[in-house]
Amino acid sequence: MHKLLQKDTITSKELEELIELRATKAVDFWLVDVREQSEYNQGFIYGVNELRPTSLFERWASEIFQKAQTQPVILTCRTANRSGMLQSIFKRHGYQVINHLGGILSYGGKIAKP
Repeated sequence: MHKLLQKDTITSKELEELIELRATKAVDFWLVDVREQSEYNQGFIYGVNELRPTSLFERWASEIFQKAQTQPVILTCRTANRSGMLQSIFKRHGYQVINHLGGILSYGGKIAKP
């Protein structure tokens, strides 16, 4: 497993690197945006696998818990506040997820729109 996928947190530059590596199939991970739909509609990090709004955490948590057992999961949001809060919940339940520090506000890579 790539060393960046073994960390608790990654920077935007590191996330850009991982997304590039994933495009060549050199690494595999699941990138989850935990912002709300209205924020996501304004633009999201190119390479996000899915939107899972924090406000609906109880509805989707078990699916991501299961995903985290089989592959690395990276959480991102606007500033890393919500993703960091959710990372704490995952840790309390014994699951490792990675928090993207700085969130989309610090991200210099490609941004997409729905």
